[in-house]
Amino acid sequence: MGKVLQGFKDFITRGNVVDLAVGIAIGAAFGAVVKALTDGIISPLVAMVLRGKDLKSTLGWNWLGTPFSLGLVLDALLTFVITAAAIYFLVVVPLNRMAERRKQGVEAEPAAPAEDVLLLQEIRDLLARQSSPAIVNDLATPDAPLSTPGSGLSSPPPDPLPPSIPPGT
Repeated sequence: MGKVLQGFKDFITRGNVVDLAVGIAIGAAFGAVVKALTDGIISPLVAMVLRGKDLKSTLGWNWLGTPFSLGLVLDALLTFVITAAAIYFLVVVPLNRMAERRKQGVEAEPAAPAEDVLLLQEIRDLLARQSSPAIVNDLATPDAPLSTPGSGLSSPPPDPLPPSIPPGT
């Protein structure tokens, strides 16, 4: 179980996963807020300077009966730039600073398990070492049954420690 959790921890702390999470956050979490900021404040200010109602209807023209809108494209670009800046300054910069501090040893590594957790692990290990029909049944494999006819139940010797507890603790 310890190797599985360590593998998961390694997976989520890789740069690719963090980059993916940042991309999802750009699209989902900040998108609506930045869109509202752009539509409610920035676009009207730009349209006011350009003497239009809003940025989407400003800088537009008709050619052969087909409407074109440069203001609509500028509005989308403003939304994207503001969103990317918010993600960069609120997510990427703090994560980079934290990684830098860990490399320098300023930020302490995670502490050892608490005393109550160690006690619970010890109780778990003691219970796992006890033979009971349920445990023996759970440990049996199709190739090597743990009981033979007429001899009662028997179980293999337990492992010294489960993989989640390092030797010497």
